Amino acid sequence: MMDEKLLAYLEEFISEKRIERFNDILGHRTNFITVAIEDVFQMHNTSAVIRSCESFGIQQAHLIEGKYGQRLDEEIAMGAQKWVDVKRYKNSNDAVDVLKNKGYKIVATSPHADSSLLQDYELDGKMALFFGTENKGLSDYVLKNADAYLKIPMVGFTESLNISVSAAIILQHLTSKLKSSNFDWKLTQAEMMEKRLDWTKKSIKSIDDILIRYDSDN
Repeated sequence: MMDEKLLAYLEEFISEKRIERFNDILGHRTNFITVAIEDVFQMHNTSAVIRSCESFGIQQAHLIEGKYGQRLDEEIAMGAQKWVDVKRYKNSNDAVDVLKNKGYKIVATSPHADSSLLQDYELDGKMALFFGTENKGLSDYVLKNADAYLKIPMVGFTESLNISVSAAIILQHLTSKLKSSNFDWKLTQAEMMEKRLDWTKKSIKSIDDILIRYDSDN
């Protein structure tokens, strides 16, 4: 109730057009599919994947940053990190455990011989797509603990694509497939309310002063 009251108050500081834009975008957001990026070295790759998540309606991204530290460049992400919930982990074990406990199927993107081709992959529940580092791909830990494997079919001499390209292709295909399915893939009302409040706060320059004023009046 308090969140609804606060949201109504804060929305007075942004335009009706922006409110409508938030509601429209949130109607296409999902937590049914999420993405995990494991120890990617190049900042532009991590940032580009976050942009793809935002563009295709993926609300959460999980960054495993044990080897190289934080690899998200805000300029390359072009603001996408403001609208996607980025979760950070120091190792893959924690990320896999957290996602499995939340009911996600761990799907390793890999040219592994037993991988399902993208066009043949059938959605059967919540999935966490894992993408690996540039040269070696996913770690043995993720590959051993994955529930399924997925690869993009290719017919040229090249055996793999850049991680950011792979993520964009896979997300576009799977989100389109998801939206035409019978799964309840949209955010819950509570999740939408949480994001509306979060995005509204991020849209107000003097938000700290406004929140202090709101607290003093309530």
